[in-house]
Amino acid sequence: MKNMTPDAIVKAVGGRIAGHTDNKTMFTEITSVTTDSRKVTCGCLFAALRGKNSDGHAYMAQAARSGALAVLAEEAPEEIGIPVILTADTGKALKDLAAYYLDQLQIPTVGIIGSAGKTSTKEMTAQVLAQKYRVLKTEGNFNNELGVPLTIFRIRDEDEIAVIEMGINHFGEMDRLGRVVRPDSVIMTNIGTAHLEFLGSREGILQAKSEVFAHMGPDSCAILNADDDMLASVKEVQGNIPVRYGIEDPNADVRAEEVISLGLEGMRFVLCMDGLREEVVVPSPGLHSVHNALAGAACGRRYGLTIEQIAEGIRHYQGLPGRERVIRTEKYTVIDDAYNANPSSMMESLKTLQSAQGRRVAILGDMGELGEQASGLHREVGRFAAGLDLDLLCCAGDLGKEIAEGAEEAESGKAEVCAYPDRDTLLAALPDLIRAGDVILVKASHFMGFERVVTVLTEQGY
Repeated sequence: MKNMTPDAIVKAVGGRIAGHTDNKTMFTEITSVTTDSRKVTCGCLFAALRGKNSDGHAYMAQAARSGALAVLAEEAPEEIGIPVILTADTGKALKDLAAYYLDQLQIPTVGIIGSAGKTSTKEMTAQVLAQKYRVLKTEGNFNNELGVPLTIFRIRDEDEIAVIEMGINHFGEMDRLGRVVRPDSVIMTNIGTAHLEFLGSREGILQAKSEVFAHMGPDSCAILNADDDMLASVKEVQGNIPVRYGIEDPNADVRAEEVISLGLEGMRFVLCMDGLREEVVVPSPGLHSVHNALAGAACGRRYGLTIEQIAEGIRHYQGLPGRERVIRTEKYTVIDDAYNANPSSMMESLKTLQSAQGRRVAILGDMGELGEQASGLHREVGRFAAGLDLDLLCCAGDLGKEIAEGAEEAESGKAEVCAYPDRDTLLAALPDLIRAGDVILVKASHFMGFERVVTVLTEQGY
């Protein structure tokens, strides 16, 4: 890793050295950074973090035996035979070190920010940029104050651009992430109702996410969803007019026209930018998939890709498990959207389900971090579901029950509605509810563990 020697790391984090040192070790570049003692490899830096259930400081000697070149820690152990870089806060030191490492690499970074669709937009953007560049992207949604530094530490000299997802749920977090990433470009997908428990309102969410703008340079670019009412209030970032993408706004810099749903096969549209037009099929269902594609297209435009290269990248998009991935089995078609949920993303997924052919079944669970508005927002989702052409609505969890009650309150609902206290009770009831040939949406916040529902439907069946 470029210029990442123990000597340089000490200076980057404002630390001091304890334990065994020699000139050869102090000026040898580390090979990687890990916070997991089980993943220590020869020549790596092991960062000892204190967590709720374990303390990395207990594994420093083990890391040394496994081949670590040095350890980053808050306290000195007994002699372990390798340098220990002492700092007051290992978590903060990791962020400082990631910022230092990015400075050594001098490659552009694209920050992916928003209430919903960050991971899908990250995957789409990386796929588009890969038509011209070697791209390093966030794995999964490794997007918090630990995940972002660890993503940066995976960048190597041969990488030409980094696409980094940045997720928050409290004020101040985006400021800290922005200090690390200092993005050359930021894509902001939308301002929804996720994390209301901590950020209070959509205005608070926009304020918190906009903290990143202070860390963007004078030549940077904000790429914003033109169809989001809150993002319309962002008129400039660091003196630059944002690039806007959208479907509804005819003045968007990058826009979609002639949008046609292909059901679960995806969406066809005409990509329009700079006076050029190109027909594209994105192999992912729902209007939100078009927005994701447009965000990737706007980023590709920013970094000099042709419209043909951009379209090729969109066509090769592949979704990740748990994020509206369509799985076809011998008995069912499952829309696996079980990784996470908020009201806006759940409504979008329900619209995707409605576009399917066949008996439509929604299996929904609790959505987290909605604070005092949680009950009302779950009922709102239920009323929304009742207005769609669905056949069966199965809900689980204390708040999932609110979805069911909202649906039952709606006079227009045609779907059969059932509610269960938890995931496992719902699973036990499903054999009597679902049928061969059903199209089944599975969606809830991550803590509900609905990936188990997906596994049962796709691997075990009924």
